Amino acid sequence: MTGRDELSRAEITKDALQAGAEAAAHTVGEVATILTRAVGDVATAVGGLATEIFAIRDSSRRALADHGRDQAPVLDADADADAPELRQD
Repeated sequence: MTGRDELSRAEITKDALQAGAEAAAHTVGEVATILTRAVGDVATAVGGLATEIFAIRDSSRRALADHGRDQAPVLDADADADAPELRQD
């Protein structure tokens, strides 16, 4: 083995390590992008659900007001869990 052979092996090893590090960094970047989009999508979906729930609550209150009630019935927390009773506050 000559000095040139050792240098070539060292360069090959360095190039292989560099390529591996670049591939790993690229993959980590892709996964981070996927997770970032997923978190944003989940936040959008949850926000949409909250908006729908608020709209349903407001519609329910308006419907009850149209029928002469000013508040929605509340589930009695002390009642049996299998058969909840409605009460007016």
